[in-house]
Amino acid sequence: MLIDSHAHLEMREFDSDRHDVIERAGLAGVDCIVTVGTNPGLSRKALSIAHQYKNIYATVGVHPHDVAKAGDKSFDELKALAQDPKVVAYGEIGLDYFRNISPREKQIEMFAKQLELAQELNLPVIIHDRDAHEETLRMVKTSRVRLGVFHCFSGDWAMARQCIDLGFYISVPGVVTFDKSKVLQDVVRQAPLDTILLETDCPYLTPVPHRGKRNEPSFIIHTAKKVAEIKKLPWEDIAQTAARNTRKLFRIETSTDK
Repeated sequence: MLIDSHAHLEMREFDSDRHDVIERAGLAGVDCIVTVGTNPGLSRKALSIAHQYKNIYATVGVHPHDVAKAGDKSFDELKALAQDPKVVAYGEIGLDYFRNISPREKQIEMFAKQLELAQELNLPVIIHDRDAHEETLRMVKTSRVRLGVFHCFSGDWAMARQCIDLGFYISVPGVVTFDKSKVLQDVVRQAPLDTILLETDCPYLTPVPHRGKRNEPSFIIHTAKKVAEIKKLPWEDIAQTAARNTRKLFRIETSTDK
């Protein structure tokens, strides 16, 4: 019933117990996980994991933190990986003006290049936007990309409405369970249910009541229940609709919601 639309099972935090984490997810009702590449090496690893498990899918891309080291060879490799049927999206890509690990000029250049590449590959995009709302929206609007998701959405409802109008989904992480997350909770309250995805972004952003621990896909149930509380709906309805939205966006053919 549940789908974790954005996890990082390929990261080293899961190297010691990845299989156990995936098993716990299944026991918690997580029917599908999308593990998201952030550079060529981790994209390869994500795809390798996806090939080991029927219900895991991968994405490829270069995260804004890593774009300073990316070049034509990187993108040639990602284009080749993207031909695999287990690759369901391009990303995560975007802008991160909070940490600025890569120079802003390079982030902008590579975000534009990767938006074009996603269009060429006919893949939906997964967008990372941290403290760069205006520039991210401007670049998406001027691109031809009209299918994707703003992952770990951190803007307000005015921004969310613009994203939705462009054809994008809004992805809700465990942050929504934090008492201080009033802006995100307001976005969830106002956003139509058919525009919402659920994600963990594990190993990061662990929801209440597990804050302080490493996040993992099995914890997504807490995010689903918080969204249900905000929307005053049964959590099973939230899980089912968000899963359907995820399958539609990423063209994942399953029957888990029937």
